[in-house]
Amino acid sequence: MTTLYALSLITVAAPLLASLVTGLFGKSIGTVVSHRIAVTGVGLAFFLSVVLLGIVLQQQISMHEISLYAWAVSGITFEVGFLIDPLTVLMMVVVTFVSLMVHIYTIGYMHDDPGYTRFFSYISLFTFAMLMLVMANNFLQLFFGWEAVGVVSYLLIGFWFKRETAIFANLKAFLVNRVGDLGFLLGIALVFMLFDTLNYQEVFAKLSTTDLKLTVSLWPGMDVSAITLMCILLFVGAMGKSAQIPLHVWLPDSMEGPTPISALIHAATMVTAGVFMVARLSPLFELSDVARSFVVIIGALTALMMGLVGIVQNDIKRVIAYSTLSQLGYMVVAVGVSAYSVGMFHLMTHAFFKALLFLAAGSVIMALHHQQDLRHMGGLKAYLPITCVTAWIGALALCGIPPFSGFYSKDILIEAVHFAAIPGAGFAYYALLAGVFVTALYTFRLIFLTFHGKARWSHQKGHAVHEPGWVVTLPLILLAIPSAVIAWFTVEPMLFAANGYFKQSITIDTAHDVIGQIAYHYPGAFGFALHAVVTKPFWLAVAGIATAYLCYVRFPKVPARLAREFSVVQRVLVNKYGFDEFYQWFFAKGTRNLSLWFWSVVDIRIIDKSLVGGVVHAWGASARLLRHLQSGYLNHYAFAMILGLLGLLSFWLWG
Repeated sequence: MTTLYALSLITVAAPLLASLVTGLFGKSIGTVVSHRIAVTGVGLAFFLSVVLLGIVLQQQISMHEISLYAWAVSGITFEVGFLIDPLTVLMMVVVTFVSLMVHIYTIGYMHDDPGYTRFFSYISLFTFAMLMLVMANNFLQLFFGWEAVGVVSYLLIGFWFKRETAIFANLKAFLVNRVGDLGFLLGIALVFMLFDTLNYQEVFAKLSTTDLKLTVSLWPGMDVSAITLMCILLFVGAMGKSAQIPLHVWLPDSMEGPTPISALIHAATMVTAGVFMVARLSPLFELSDVARSFVVIIGALTALMMGLVGIVQNDIKRVIAYSTLSQLGYMVVAVGVSAYSVGMFHLMTHAFFKALLFLAAGSVIMALHHQQDLRHMGGLKAYLPITCVTAWIGALALCGIPPFSGFYSKDILIEAVHFAAIPGAGFAYYALLAGVFVTALYTFRLIFLTFHGKARWSHQKGHAVHEPGWVVTLPLILLAIPSAVIAWFTVEPMLFAANGYFKQSITIDTAHDVIGQIAYHYPGAFGFALHAVVTKPFWLAVAGIATAYLCYVRFPKVPARLAREFSVVQRVLVNKYGFDEFYQWFFAKGTRNLSLWFWSVVDIRIIDKSLVGGVVHAWGASARLLRHLQSGYLNHYAFAMILGLLGLLSFWLWG
């Protein structure tokens, strides 16, 4: 299809071209032209993504593979190509729409920053990298996109490179992701070893002819299933990119970057890449219950533990960051129990309301002149009415209150885990239920401390607190709309329809079809909604909101009293379970101390003094001994010659 080829190529090329122009010529063409080029490039990518979505919805194509060019041939062909199917175009629309909103928002948020054009170049390049990741038709291009978003996120987190905290944060993100990427690369190598190809469709086609009982020897006497090991290694990559325990520590610190990039990284792009990857590789993960159980347990731990940390955070952006960690755990659990479509559905709805919450937080930060501490906010609803209303919409969607979008995606996800029979699903179900209450508590703690109650901030002379301009409020309104209603229009075709939206993109073993069980028990989306409003998740969310209201509006002294009564728990949560301290002590300080030991003992004492120094001393001693043979007296030399001649004669006669 020539049209499909052109649409796909222009979609990825537009943000790349915008990034190059603004990055190379931004100072020459000026800030206004730069942001217009960047917004136009991403806007074009969004428009073409919607066109491709329309083609898929009209069922003109169910799955189409496009090969752009082969860049190397060595036993196998390494190529750049696209796989256009329902899963791909959904991600394309979500990524480009959120990116477009962030681009527009950035015009207002970064207008006084000296790195204005550089920032636009980075976020356009980030969009290109993410599109290359989600559109890939082979593992190698997937890895290229995977690494490209990591590199650009490194640049964006450390955008304010004169801040030591920003440099520490981007280095931390880079190093932690290298751990996950090592596992990811080993998983891809194992794919090539088993299937002799890196093309998705060729790998999936060979599953029926490959010996799935093949084992790999990790060490003598320790053999594991090759498929299980491959899936776990691939998921280790997802643990890094999607910030799952214990590789989650980089994501909260990424708040050191400007707020627009917090929305872009946390909402629809880099951190959701791991969830997308597992859904894309569903034919492989369906073959290993052990790997999927591993996925489920990691996701459940992340969902609950990171949500609890969000309760004690006072930085408005870090509260939302820990919320992202928790919600990513929900998505990971969903794909772990084979509810891939629900995981992607929650990914889509979460992208809209999480981007909305981040941008609303940025609006508050701008209004309060870069104040981010919740303890110095309050009473802002009268000053920031649009921000307040849109933040409420995002919060209600995040908590899963009907009729907002998060209601369907969250409740169906939890119900899918409840139906799952895989080991670990029982633990995950109760962890996610507890997470519902925790989510509502920290979310509305943020809402009440920011917009309601007494104002805990002071007016600065000449700087009135007011709503930012339209370039900030317009993206908030446009993101609030899908946060409120997108699920009502999409839940039926994506999850409950007999021939579902993802049918051509996702493979599920009939024994694992939890979504089919949900559709069997509840007659469509409306029937499920009637069921969901009387179940535990809904009432736990209501209880969480009510608790936040009582603690932070009606009785604001209660949280401090509880913190004193449960000081040990408070300390554990404030210290984030000690992950950062342990990594600093064991890896950072431990590596430094080990290096110092090698330098002082191995380098100086053994190599310099014993080996190099010993050789030098030996040569010196030899030289001092031999110098006596060079006396300068002729009779000494004659005597030595006579001795040598006698020695040669003796040797000859003896021989």
